[in-house]
Formats: sequence, structure tokens, C-alpha cells
Amino acid sequence: MEEESPLPSNNVRALVSFYSNYFHNRLRTFLPLSLTSEDSFLLRIANFYGSSKRRRRKTCLPLPLPSAATAASLDRSPAITTEACRIFDLLEDIVEHTLQNLHSIQKNLSFWQSKAEGTNARKAYFMICERGPSAFINGTVQLIRDCLADGSSMQKLYCSASSHISERISVLTSLRYYLAAFLAKVYTEVDAIGEDLVKDVESSVPSLLVAISDLFLKLDASIGQFHANRHSGSSVDGSYSHPLQFAKLPEVSQEGSQWTDYEIRDAINLLYENLHRLDSYVSVLVSKHRKPRTVTLYWMRYSCGVLGVSVCSLWLLRHSKLMGSSDIDNWIREAKDSTISFWNDHVEQPVLAIRNELFETFRKRQKGVMEREEVQLTADSLHRMLLAFSEQTVGKKFPENASDQEMLEIVMTRYEKELMHPIQGLVGGELVRSLLIQVQKLKLDIEEAMLELDQILRANEINFAILAALPAFFLSLILAMLVRAWIKQDTRAEGRGRVARIQRRLLLVEIERAIMQFQSCKDQGLENDAQCMYGLVLCFLDSLHTVVEGHAKATGEWICLRQDIIDLAKPGIPTEHKLRIAWRMERVYSLKLFGGTLPD
Repeated sequence: MEEESPLPSNNVRALVSFYSNYFHNRLRTFLPLSLTSEDSFLLRIANFYGSSKRRRRKTCLPLPLPSAATAASLDRSPAITTEACRIFDLLEDIVEHTLQNLHSIQKNLSFWQSKAEGTNARKAYFMICERGPSAFINGTVQLIRDCLADGSSMQKLYCSASSHISERISVLTSLRYYLAAFLAKVYTEVDAIGEDLVKDVESSVPSLLVAISDLFLKLDASIGQFHANRHSGSSVDGSYSHPLQFAKLPEVSQEGSQWTDYEIRDAINLLYENLHRLDSYVSVLVSKHRKPRTVTLYWMRYSCGVLGVSVCSLWLLRHSKLMGSSDIDNWIREAKDSTISFWNDHVEQPVLAIRNELFETFRKRQKGVMEREEVQLTADSLHRMLLAFSEQTVGKKFPENASDQEMLEIVMTRYEKELMHPIQGLVGGELVRSLLIQVQKLKLDIEEAMLELDQILRANEINFAILAALPAFFLSLILAMLVRAWIKQDTRAEGRGRVARIQRRLLLVEIERAIMQFQSCKDQGLENDAQCMYGLVLCFLDSLHTVVEGHAKATGEWICLRQDIIDLAKPGIPTEHKLRIAWRMERVYSLKLFGGTLPD
């Protein structure tokens, strides 16, 4: 006989919860007064396995229930708190597990759809080089055989690749269709009975549990029909060998208007069992049609990398001390010396030079090539020379504050007269004296120009020092930007960069498109298709709810944004209103969320 496989952890929990409830009920029959509260040990075990997921649950799209009213209702009815909490846990688990399955299907479906949009050459490359070593060997051998047989090997490879990809797209699309419709019906059912469930749990629970059970049975029938249609002609071995067979609520428990606690617990356990069966079936089916793992997709690159590392390891081993060689030690020493030399020549010394230049600039700021006192001495000397020449030439006393320009005109007039008789002017005239005065004036002009130039240079010394440091600054800035981009790597929608914001905007676009397709299907009377599109809207809203929560809390917009997401998920709100909400979300909320801006 074959050895039985161990039970899954979900089944173990279900069995422990079932027997805990059974022993609790039997003991309460004998001791009705001692085990009526929640403090009993067996009831704690049952509640642990029934509500452990609630404590570990991640943030997801909330149920259409008034949470404050729910808490108030449970506080008013302490006797049914345990069962009411388990019912809410059941509903949240059904929605959460279905959303997780839809996300997994959507991720793999997007991969196969991107492959389907590629060229035939890209599909053939995927079939041979991106499905692992065994597929590479088998595909290469088959390609050579077909080429030698009839010469149509590439055409057969193209057809095989298209069939391989289209089958997985078909299976995942159908599975997404059924699960999305199931999620939409559950969400609509909870929304319809939500107020009654909060006000009167005892009266609303039976109808809700029966409705959820009927939805599981309808899903079973739909997937069973899909299983029957796809049973033959599948290229995936064992894909459809385990159809779903959900358990049905006993007929006796559906007749009464109110159920006992035991019947409610049995119904909840049965629905949990159906949920675990659904998870197992979907996980098996998706795993057989999932996209290849990253290691499988890039096995050739990884193989080349491993081969290169192996060759480098052998080469290093050959030059190491283990083989009696000192080459590695010499290389390390030379690399150390080269690094130290580079640091000293291209980093430390230039930085110290810039620092010293900056400090020298401030220390020598009052020193220059030409000082103002020297220029003033030359100006005073020129003034005395002009004053003496003018008094001697004109024959009258000039005041001490006489204008240099006026006296210089007298010098130039005398100089022009002496030039008419240069020999006489050189021997007995004032030609030489006037020439010396002009040389003194030229000296004063040169000194004043040098003084102004020195002032300009001293004022710009700090600018020159900063310009010398600019290359190092820009290099450091570029390195910092590269390190920041490498650390963030915000390629996913949860990131903070431009790519992440674009993905969040595209997610909003998907929500708008799904809402419009839902309304279109509803107008055409395609009820099942409309339910599917509504389920996809919920799936996209759950993704949006997850990726924007952290950013919205950081900007203080989370309360309003969460309410908008909940309104988009409500089935009773008209489509036009939902589209207006989506438009407002895209354009009003901050740049960190979707890159939108406030309207003018």
C-alpha cells in the first residue's frame, strides 16, 4: 500500500477546531454553568484556530460593513460575540483569499500576455532558452530533427510556442473570470445584508451562510464545466485531474429561521473547508500554468556567471599560496600602494590645496600688488609739480587746492609752444620739464589702473577657489544620485519615484476601464460578464488600497482616500459617480500618490 501523505496545515487546523468544539459541547452538556463563558480552555483553542488569521491579516480592501456599528452591536450582545466574530472572520477570509488568488492569477496572466504580444522569434527564444536546461536540450534536439526531416522546424517551433502561451492565457483567463465573479457576488451579498447583519446577527446569519454556501456551489459548477471542457487536449500533465467538490450545508440546517450555536459553528467550519479546497485547487492550477521562475528565465546568464566564477576561482587558486605562488600577495600589495597613491595625488592633496587657498584668501585679503598709499604719493607729487610749473609759467600764485586738470591744460599749452622750436625748447625752454610732468601723469594712471585690477582680483579670489572645487562637487553629486537610485529601486507601485507614481496612475486607469466595461456589460444584459468586471474592479481597488496606504498616511490624505476607495467598491453607487471619484483621485491627491495636481 502507498504511504499516506501528511495532512495540510489548514486541514489540521480545521480538525482541531472541529474536535475542540465537539468536546466543548459535550462538556457543556454535563456542566452547563461552568463552560458558558469565553474563558473556557477548549473554547480558547477553537477561537485560536478560527481567528488566528485575523491577527495576522494584512491590510486589504475592507468589507462593506459599518465597522463602528459592528463593534457596538457586538458590545450589546456579549453572548454571541464569539460566533459573530467568527462570521466576520469568515467573510474577511473569503474576500482576502479570493483577492490573493486573483492577484496571483493576474501576475502570471500579465506575463503570458506580454509573451503573446512578442514576435515569433521572441516566442521561439522563450521556448528554447528561457524554460530551463532540459527544455533547452529537448528543444534543440527537436529543432534539429525537424530541420533534417522536412525543413519546417522553425514553423513548428512557432506554432508550438503560440499554443503553449495561448493555452496558459486561456486557463488563467477562465479561472480569473470565475473567481472575479465569485468575489463580486460575495461582496454584493455582504453589502445587501450588511445592515441587517449588524443590527440582528442571530436572524441574519442563517440566510447569509446559506447564500455563501450557494455561491460556493455555483462556483463549483462553473469550474466543473470548465474542467470538463479542458480535460482533453491539454499539454500540461495532470492539470485537470482534481475537480472541485465543495461540501454542501445539510438540508436540516437550512429549514429553521434561527440556528443554534452548534449549527452555526458547523456551517462556518464547512465554509472554511470549502475555502481551503478552493485555495488548494487554485494554487495547484496556477502553479502548473504560472510563469517560469526568475532562475529558470535567466538560467543561461546564471550558468555563464557560475562558469565565470569557477574559472576565476581556479585561476586565483593557481596563483595563491595553496599552490606555492606569491602572485596574489604581490598584487594585493601593488593594489594597496596604487590606491594610496591615487588617494594622495587626486583626492587628499587637491582638497588640502583648495582648503589652504581658501584660508590664504582670507588671511591676505588686505595685501595686494599696489597699495593705495603709493598711488596717493604719486598723485601728491604730480600735484606739486603741476602747481610749481603753472605758477612759474603764468606768473601768479595758485591756491593749494587748485584743480590738476586746469594746471595740466597749462602744461599742455606750454608743451605745444615749445614743440614749435624744439632745439630752443630743449636748451633753454620748458620742453623737458613738461615731458617729465606728462611721464609722472602716465605713472599715476598706470598705478590707479593696477590698484583697481588688484581690487577686482582680490574680490574674485574666493570665486576662483570655488570654481576649482566644482569638479569634485559635481562628481560627488553624481555619485550620490547613483547611490540613491540604486538604494531606492522603486520599480514597484509601492515605491516613491516617478516610475512608481506612473504605475499607480496606470492602476487608476485600469479601475476606470473596468468600471466602464462593467457598465457596458450591464447595459447589454451580460450579467455574468458584469459580475466578472465588478470582481476585477475590487481586485484593482485592493491593489490600490495596498500600495497607496503608506504614502497617503505620510501626507495626511489617507482618511479621504480610503473613503474614496470604499465608495468605488460599493455596488450600490452609480457608475457615473464612481467615474467622477476616480477622476478626482487622479487629479486632486498629491504628487507622491499619483503625480496629480490641483485643478486651476
